Amino acid sequence: MKLSDDQIQQALQELPDWRFEDGFIKTEIVCADFKAAFSLMTRIAFEAEALNHHPNWDNVYNRINISLQTHDAGGITDYDIQLAQTINALKA
Repeated sequence: MKLSDDQIQQALQELPDWRFEDGFIKTEIVCADFKAAFSLMTRIAFEAEALNHHPNWDNVYNRINISLQTHDAGGITDYDIQLAQTINALKA
C-alpha cells in the first residue's frame, strides 16, 4: 500500500542520508573507489533480488545514486523503506 507523505517523512527520520524527491526516496553513496562501489552494488543486488524489489540506480566511479519507488503502487511503500534500511545496513 502506498504511504502518505507524512508516513514517508516519518520513515525517513530513521534513514540517514535519504530524502523524498520527485516521488522517490533517494540517496547518494560515496565509496572509496570504483571497486568498493561495484562490490556494494553487488551486495545490494542480491538483497534486492531476495526482496523481489529492485532499485533505480546509476554508478559513476565511486558514487552510487539510488532511487526507490514501488512502480505498481505509484509511490513509496513499505518495500521501499525496507530496501532502504537494508542498503543502509550494507553500507555501514
